[in-house]
Amino acid sequence: MNNFIWALFSSIIVSLISLIAIIILLLKEKIFNKIQLLLVGLGAGGLIGGAFLHMIPESIDKFSNYTLLFIYVLSGFILFFILEKFLFWRHCHDEKCEVHTFTYLNLIGDGVHNFIDGLIIGGSYILDIKIGIIVTLAIILHEIPQELGDFGVLVYGGMKKGRALFYNFLSALTAVFGTVIGYYFSNAFNNFLIILLPFAAGGFIYIASCDLIPELHKQSSKKISVLSMISFLTGILFMFLVKFIH
Repeated sequence: MNNFIWALFSSIIVSLISLIAIIILLLKEKIFNKIQLLLVGLGAGGLIGGAFLHMIPESIDKFSNYTLLFIYVLSGFILFFILEKFLFWRHCHDEKCEVHTFTYLNLIGDGVHNFIDGLIIGGSYILDIKIGIIVTLAIILHEIPQELGDFGVLVYGGMKKGRALFYNFLSALTAVFGTVIGYYFSNAFNNFLIILLPFAAGGFIYIASCDLIPELHKQSSKKISVLSMISFLTGILFMFLVKFIH
């Protein structure tokens, strides 16, 4: 029971990391507008880096049939494509959206990702409290840049700052739900996690490549374009550095 309390506390801390975007809320509107696209670049890099450097490699160890693995990745990509089409038909009229569809996709993808993090936290604390703490710290380190990027994506997509912060926090709370399941049903949900990981990776690749990166290309200013490219590469670099912590 003591281990479960540690696991639950850890997942709550991970969820609260989403509120780090409060720092951005303290910025003046003029300054925030200048860095907004940089946050989108950071978010895109975090999604791409998370998919290719963490989620897919972790899945490779669990699959003997690599074709099946990439079918799941492709299925995630296709599902998010269909979801975006559905959201566009439902929420956009005359090709105008108050809130862009990619903001909803980002929340869904981030929610699945946080749920997976929760499963991993719960499972690690079953083994040992020290292992659980190390895993939690690794998750926190990759969550900080990703949550900043996610917040920037939501605001760029049309959400008000306060609403973006609230929805981003709700999405982060799926980690707590994942931790409970991961702790008590780790064996039963092991196969489910094996499928969910590459599936979510496909969704991340779709959001980054089809929605966020095209937004970076829309900028005509050479200075902003270069800075957004650097922020994109920084997002990937953060995901790369986290690999050495695991």
